[in-house]
Amino acid sequence: MSDATRGSELSEQETDGTVLLFVGGPLDGRVEVRPARHGDPLPTVTHVHLHDGPKVVSRYDLQELPGQAGVYHLRPPASRRGGDETSARSRGREDSAG
Repeated sequence: MSDATRGSELSEQETDGTVLLFVGGPLDGRVEVRPARHGDPLPTVTHVHLHDGPKVVSRYDLQELPGQAGVYHLRPPASRRGGDETSARSRGREDSAG
């Protein structure tokens, strides 16, 4: 197979994919083309940054657009106050201590 043939096959695969744009967080501005052979884009993408400091986890939720496109929007951070298991356990200890 010649390089020209291989190049045309690659460009066909790229156009048969879904164009995905990332908005917000560490991946802001990233554009990816997900080839059709990989199936539909995932509804949520998790990005973990492990370098130079604490681990930072960012989650992106997919908003599908007409045609072969989608936008991953940064999910707002979850509230750590009220209603979660950790807070309930802390409140239980405070109640029994008093």
